[in-house]
This record gives sequence, C-alpha cells and structure tokens, in this order.
Amino acid sequence: MAKRDYYEVLGVSKSAGDEEIKKAYRKLAMKFHPDRVSTLPEAEKKQSEEKFKELQESYAVLSDPQKKQMYDQFGHAGVGGNSASGGPSGFEGFAHGGGFEDIFENFGDIFGGGRRSSRRGTNGAARGSDLEYQIDVTLEDSAFGAEKQITFPRTEKCSTCSGSGAKKGSDVVACTTCKGHGQVRFAQGFFSVQQTCPDCNGSGKMIKDKCNACHGVGLVKENRKVNVNIPAGVDDGATLRLTGEGEAGLNGGPNGDLYVHIRVRQHKTFTRQGRDLHCEVPISFITATLGGEVDIPTLDGKIVKLKVPEGTQNNSSLRVKEKGVKSIRGIGQGDLYCHMLVETPVKLTEAQKQILRQFETELGGEKSTKHYPKTKTFIDKLKDIFNP
Repeated sequence: MAKRDYYEVLGVSKSAGDEEIKKAYRKLAMKFHPDRVSTLPEAEKKQSEEKFKELQESYAVLSDPQKKQMYDQFGHAGVGGNSASGGPSGFEGFAHGGGFEDIFENFGDIFGGGRRSSRRGTNGAARGSDLEYQIDVTLEDSAFGAEKQITFPRTEKCSTCSGSGAKKGSDVVACTTCKGHGQVRFAQGFFSVQQTCPDCNGSGKMIKDKCNACHGVGLVKENRKVNVNIPAGVDDGATLRLTGEGEAGLNGGPNGDLYVHIRVRQHKTFTRQGRDLHCEVPISFITATLGGEVDIPTLDGKIVKLKVPEGTQNNSSLRVKEKGVKSIRGIGQGDLYCHMLVETPVKLTEAQKQILRQFETELGGEKSTKHYPKTKTFIDKLKDIFNP
C-alpha cells in the first residue's frame, strides 16, 4: 500500500534544513527506540517498533543530499521504491540509515552499542513503488465484464538514455568511492558498519555526462495508458492487481504493481446485494387485488413477464430466477427480486369515488377483517395491549 511521506514521518516541512531534520529524528528515535519500549504491552511494543523502522527509513533518505534530491523529484521510486533499508529491525536499519556516528551520538550513552549488519543489494537495485487508481464503472460493466482504458502518471525508465542516466556516447564508470561495489564500510574499534555508497546510491557506477532528459537519474515521469479488464461479477470495493504497472524500479530493479480499486456507480433501477439484484415495481391496486402480469426490465436490457398473484400486498417480493449477477468465479447466477409497490390512484372523479365507496360498503367497511388480513392482525394486537 501507499507509503507515508518521509517529511510527514519526521514532522518537518520540505524546506527543513539538515539540522532541523536531524533534531526531529533524534527526538522521535529516542521515543520509539526498541530498548525504550521493551516493557510495553506486546501490541504497543510492535507499533512503536514499526514507527522506529519508519523513522530510520525516512532519515536515511532525507539526511543524504543525493537521496533527498531524488526523493524530492521522484518520490519513493527515486530512492528505492518500497523500502529504503530492506526491512530493518533493531539497530540494523538505524546503522544503515543514520550513519555510524549517529549510533553513538544519539544512543551510545543510553543503550550501549553492538555490532549490527545492514542488508543491501550490491548494485543498489530496488523495486519500484506500488500505485493505486480508482475506476468508476456501471452496474452493467460489473455484472457482464468490460475493458476500460485508464491513464495515470508514473515513473518510467528514461527513453532518451534507456535508463542509464548518461548522455549518448558518454561513459559510465565505476564509482571511485566504493570501487564499484555499491557499498562502503565504516569501522571504529571493533565496530564495523556497512551501508549504501552515498555517492552512487548503491549502483556502483558514476556518470560523466548526465542525460539532459532525466538529469542523470535514469527515470522520468510519463503518462501511462493501460487497458483494464473488468471481470464479470466483480463487486463494488473490489481491487484488481496489475503486476508491473507501478513505478519503475531503481538501478534495474523490477517495477511495482498497480492496484485498481473498483467503484460501481449507483443504478437508476437496480441495486445489488451479493449476486442478487433488487428493484421496485409499481402496480395498481386492481392488479394487486385480482392478480395479473407486469413487464419487468432486466439488467441485460430484456423485458420479462412477471405473474402477480391475486391478493398481493404492498412491498411483497417476487423472484425472477437467474436474472441477477453471475459469480465472479463463473459458477452460478443470482436472482432478481421485484418489490411490489401498490399504487393508490389519484385525481379521481366524483363518480369514480362513489364506485369505490360502494365497493368498500360491500366489503363490510374498512374495519372488515375478512378481506383485510393485516387489519385483523392490527386489531388483535390492540386487544392484547388494552386487554392483557
């Protein structure tokens, strides 16, 4: 999922200087360091450790001028996509992110020291960041499937230099700082810490003349067009994963993935519950009383005849089999439930009203329990209340 902004993690603005960044990091690192939270309940302890890792990763980038420049320009993709430290724990990520001297400057007198290792690729290759996109589709699209084209910005390999970061014809040579290894080692006494080379960002290479299009980074922002296949039966809130359609990786690393979140627009006639569809169908009180047939629209655009039984009550549900949504797995299909709305006639003439009055009289009045079963039930409930 989407990562938090490194500046937000440290609680500083993008214009913050080195000292402000370092001060903010020290304060938060002291608070969330594993040795400081070891006595907390397990859930709080785990949460603090995750925050500590996040702090290390953020500081590792923002304290390095080259990494900070790449992050400001390309976001997480510019500094290694999903992880800047390869999943550090304890002092491991801290040693990599903050530098050897920071271990003793920040924690040496409080927690003591120890030898830790840093896991880093020898060529600085890192997977690109994942991206997220929300697409709106119709109920018909979600029920029957569709293909949609989407356009979104992402970091891609520079086409001008093929991702090398160098001008055409310019040499790419081994980094003089790390001798092409991508890693540098610091030692003090019996302590030894290995970390990514700050000059080549772990690639082991240096560029003499930088590409004008990407300024030596090898990555550029482009608008990407992708066709998304919406599978039949997909529901609102579902997420589709498009492998390799995320941000480009760094130094030859693989692309991240694109997560497409499906939002189904509200339909004018139908609502969906699981694989079943529901709709409201108005019928006259004559049809409800005597029975009959009504035309029912279906999601595929066809009309079916629905038989309304004699004596149908308001809001009764009648089912049309297999006119719902197919299972996304291709097995089975839902039904269509039609909710009957008995409509009262309006704007009657006096003659029509007289006919209805005569009809009501012949039924025995509105309190008749023979022809009005719900009225009978209501009267019985009243009797139970007032004559317990």
